[in-house]
Amino acid sequence: MKRKTLGITTALVAGAALAATGTLGANAAPQPRSLTQQEALHAAAEQAGTISSALGLSGGEQLVPRDVVRDADGTHHLRFDRTLNGLKVIGGDLVVAQKSGQVTGVTKASEAALAGLDTSAPATTAAGGTLVVFALDHAPVLAWETVTHSVKEDQTPSELHTFTDAKTGQTLLTYDGVHHAEGTGQSTYTGTVALNTTQSGSTFQLKDPARGNQAVNNLNNGTGTGTLFTDADNKWGNGTYTDKATAGVDAAFGAAKTWDYYKNVHGRSGIKNNGQGALSKVHYGNNYSNAFWSDSCFCMTYGDGAQNRNPLTSIDVAAHEMSHGVTASTAGLVYSGESGGLNEATSDIFGSTTEFYAANTTDAGDYLIGEKINIRGDGKPLRYMDKPSKDGKSLDYWSSTAGNVDVHYSSGIANHFFYLLSEGSGQKTINGVAYDSPTTDGQPVTGIGRDKAEKIWYRALTTKFTSSTKYAAARTGTLAATADLYGASSPEYAAVNRAWAAVNVK
Repeated sequence: MKRKTLGITTALVAGAALAATGTLGANAAPQPRSLTQQEALHAAAEQAGTISSALGLSGGEQLVPRDVVRDADGTHHLRFDRTLNGLKVIGGDLVVAQKSGQVTGVTKASEAALAGLDTSAPATTAAGGTLVVFALDHAPVLAWETVTHSVKEDQTPSELHTFTDAKTGQTLLTYDGVHHAEGTGQSTYTGTVALNTTQSGSTFQLKDPARGNQAVNNLNNGTGTGTLFTDADNKWGNGTYTDKATAGVDAAFGAAKTWDYYKNVHGRSGIKNNGQGALSKVHYGNNYSNAFWSDSCFCMTYGDGAQNRNPLTSIDVAAHEMSHGVTASTAGLVYSGESGGLNEATSDIFGSTTEFYAANTTDAGDYLIGEKINIRGDGKPLRYMDKPSKDGKSLDYWSSTAGNVDVHYSSGIANHFFYLLSEGSGQKTINGVAYDSPTTDGQPVTGIGRDKAEKIWYRALTTKFTSSTKYAAARTGTLAATADLYGASSPEYAAVNRAWAAVNVK
């Protein structure tokens, strides 16, 4: 985590025009109404040149706004991607914090200077793809980014991103742009629920006008986009796999609760914070025992599991997958190594907190991931947050080899941290589920409650983390987020520090 304070004067206000020096005119006071996200992004774009100059970026570098987070005290966190001579800089993202027209801090994914880097296309173009600048945990080099679309043996689509040094041909990074869970599923999980739908003529559509028109399509055990669910009497499904609309009900309910959770707990309007609803697609493939989120289609897809009778449409799975979209729209944690583990953990954390928020009696909140979908056919959850190693593969504690572990298992470190921060160590029972969370040093942790813990993680994700954040930087970022929310001398700050130490991140 790299942070610095600079004497830059800028401001994110409606209709404000920056002078050449970056100082607002005397009459350019902030307007009383709040900016929409689109207006905030536009205002950030207008400031990009001034901020770029103040940061000492080279003439060919440009900042492109991705997200803006606004605090109640008037602080704005402007998240930018970076380009060099028109080429995207992988690992070039940064977050600028400003208050009262003054930039108070900058967090960069990389401190590497880009001045002088030759961005002209190499003589040989064997790698093909898109030319980029690669600066993620690496000295900046010109690289090719290629995206290979395929379908794996288990029917999961793949969008494999490969970055190759344009000069040497060395592979710098590979990761899959489709983020998925692992598992089989059961039938319906949420019982009888109320749904917001859209009437069109004499029929009803499974499209939610109150939540950005997020809709549910039926793939009918195929692939592609599918067809929007419709119904004549606005009564959907029969609670079993024999009615295709039953999985659609669970998907719509999961998407609605995920939307409501982010809106009411974190003040976020949709996955991208722009009021736009995401598409859900059910009945993907044949006997497909998985579910996945794809940024490229901004959509969530569910398989039907074994014998096409067990759709993976539980609340925590829905929120887990859709939270990958939130991460992509904010920190952009690269889906590889420790940052990939943090990406997965973020989805597990918000999958669990959304399930608690939903307060559904049929699927009560817990710190178990995928406990309803019976992923292995033994009735056990996919993952355990109180002691991740109970699944036989996940990590309870950090070590120097954590970055070499599959991201679904290195996520255990942050999952364990979040559980300890929320509930504390030792034995306890919550909503009928027994937990017994250990610590690496045998010393106890006292939890601060899930309500505070989830706000700390969300603030760190949206204002502190970058694409290259690893566990050490996640500790720094969550401590900074806690200081913002509760103060650096608060019991909450001490608890965050202690919870990280308990999972061996110091």
